[in-house]
Amino acid sequence: MSPPLSRRDLLRHATAAAAALVLPYPLAACTGRRVSASDPDRTRLTSWAGTVRADGLARPEAPFGRAAIRVGELAVGAPYEPSTLETYLRTGGSPSATEPLTLSLTRFDCVTLVEACLAVARVASDDGPPAWERFGREVERMRYRGGERQGYASRLHYFSEWLSDGERRGLVEDLGGELGGVDDARPLRFMSEHRGSYPALAEDGVLREIAAVERRLDGQPRRVVPTGRIMEIGDRIETGDVLAFATEIPGLDVTHAAFAYRDAEGVLRVLHAPLSGGVVEVTRATLPEYVARIGRSTGVLVARPSRSPPGPGPTRSASPSRSPRRP
Repeated sequence: MSPPLSRRDLLRHATAAAAALVLPYPLAACTGRRVSASDPDRTRLTSWAGTVRADGLARPEAPFGRAAIRVGELAVGAPYEPSTLETYLRTGGSPSATEPLTLSLTRFDCVTLVEACLAVARVASDDGPPAWERFGREVERMRYRGGERQGYASRLHYFSEWLSDGERRGLVEDLGGELGGVDDARPLRFMSEHRGSYPALAEDGVLREIAAVERRLDGQPRRVVPTGRIMEIGDRIETGDVLAFATEIPGLDVTHAAFAYRDAEGVLRVLHAPLSGGVVEVTRATLPEYVARIGRSTGVLVARPSRSPPGPGPTRSASPSRSPRRP
């Protein structure tokens, strides 16, 4: 079994077996070192934001999802790398202390790819040179409850809460209702019931915080578009819509996150960072075919991201740094 479990590792492994589920969150934990102009992450931010602007996708009238997808296309081929968000725990950091802000544009897991593409697309909409601190603020406001980065429990570990919290703050719009989604009201208890799989939950206080979050989510059913209905409503899903793949695994909401992607012929596919294959890619399978192949899948949650949500959340100093690559 992999070391530290984050929400992303859980998304990564949930389809394999419930006992082995882990949630990924790849990226290098921030150490506060100075970022040089030649740093590959900063270079990509400048280059990718420039491409979005040059393609006319940073204009307010341009579809924002298309801007995010353009960033995703530029990321194709980048390696999948899980669990680096947990580096600070492996090196003795406390899950009760403020969590380091982890940022990368050179390696991804499924959720951090979604966050990075949206963040770069929003940065590209700003005037002036793309700023790493601005990129960090955008990632932080998506990744943490209310955009407030505090301890481990402030992170949005369940992706359905990532969506609902983001909708409350204007980051995304949940399309489940208008697409005929059905309510999934099962209680989410996976983390608290698999305490041994999450090193951060060794601290009783952090376990209590996570359990309290789970109980609060009991009143927020997820609107899942059933697998059999995806083909019927597929023409209403736009390129750049955020997809979350729902599961019947007890206590768990989704097992993967991605973007909807329409190719040059208008065929609806998936742009994502998969564990299988190990790099960011666009699927050969159509979206309905892809969902049908996921073990224990029940359908998809769909949300449309916003270009300019109000009130960016606070951030602390963030710079890309490297953690050792796994063999």
